[in-house]
Amino acid sequence: MKPGLPRWAGPLAVKAAVFIMVMCCALAALLGVLVHVSVTDRTVNQAREQALSRLDDATQTYEAGDTPLPDAGVDPEGLPAPLRSLAAAGQRGTMVSTHRGHPTMWAAGPVAGHRALAVELDYSQQARTITGLDNSILWSSVLAIGVTVLVGVFAVTRVTRRLHATARVARRISTGDLDARVDDPLSKDSSRPQDEVAAVAAALDTMASTLQSKLLSEQRFTADVAHELRTPLTGLHAAAELLPPGRPTELVRDRVAALRTLTEDLLEISRLDTGREKLEVGTEELGALARRVVRASGTDTQVRIVRGARVDTDRRRLERVLGNLVANAHKHGGLPVVLTVDGPVVTVRDHGSGYPKYLVAHGPQRFRTEGGATGHGLGLTIALGQAEVLGARLAFGNAVDGGAVATLILPVDESPGL
Repeated sequence: MKPGLPRWAGPLAVKAAVFIMVMCCALAALLGVLVHVSVTDRTVNQAREQALSRLDDATQTYEAGDTPLPDAGVDPEGLPAPLRSLAAAGQRGTMVSTHRGHPTMWAAGPVAGHRALAVELDYSQQARTITGLDNSILWSSVLAIGVTVLVGVFAVTRVTRRLHATARVARRISTGDLDARVDDPLSKDSSRPQDEVAAVAAALDTMASTLQSKLLSEQRFTADVAHELRTPLTGLHAAAELLPPGRPTELVRDRVAALRTLTEDLLEISRLDTGREKLEVGTEELGALARRVVRASGTDTQVRIVRGARVDTDRRRLERVLGNLVANAHKHGGLPVVLTVDGPVVTVRDHGSGYPKYLVAHGPQRFRTEGGATGHGLGLTIALGQAEVLGARLAFGNAVDGGAVATLILPVDESPGL
């Protein structure tokens, strides 16, 4: 959108205004030409008939040898040459020209000796009438075009405002705000005919409501399943601890632990889906926090501090994000895994085959993995959800020379590290 234009003055409004103006100009020009031609023809014909009638009278007077009429003469001064030639050829005709600074209607005919008998009539009044008509047509056309353009632009901008409102709601829905609605007045009033914009707005509202209903149903199902599994898993874990030592017992305990981790992940995702998570903000030194995460992971991840930074954040959630990124890099990537702190930007890179194309393009999706990878796709989903709670931006990409790169950008001012 160009600077200086109202928010509603988009390309559609401009194109519509230009189209209306061009059509009005074309229509005004066409009507003006038709009126001009019609009035001019009638005016000229009336003046021509009057001049020819005066020429008949002058011819009779000349042939009778009487005193010529005041406005008649043989080969008078100022007679247009084409009309003089026409009379010399034995024909009669009329012509408008300027004589003594005034518009004049001439009528000429042949007389004896190949001479021209001509009469002249003052054509000033008729010329002023045509000029006044042309001016009236011009100014009335300008006024009509101006009024039509204003009315047309007003009507179009009402439509464009509604379209912009619909587009804004669509963008809010795409960012996850499923409570957003257009609520177009025409779509709610069944007594008034709906236009195309109202139909689009109603369809968008219906889509958002349906999507919200399905998403809430899925969230409730996930939360209910996780809660229902929690109780029997607790008993199963307790029972597994009572089994005698041995390889079968280790396998049972390992699977029970994996199932408990999956259940806790589902519960965490269901809490994130509600959008009601609250932050417990404190000041943290980002380099020290990164080292703690790596020590807690029990992996040989390399930590590089390019620039330290103090951040106001929720330590538990930030540790959860970085811990999941490090765990995913070791589980699905290749060594070495490097965690780099550069001010408020933290990157976790491995040297494996990289993230799948769908993940780079659309972000992590729960219960979706590709390329023979194991897991449920919940670790990165939780990391992304927790990053959003922190107000941070988490992006996934692949390095040019191979390997997956996760970049976390925290919303804080950079400050020198300790």
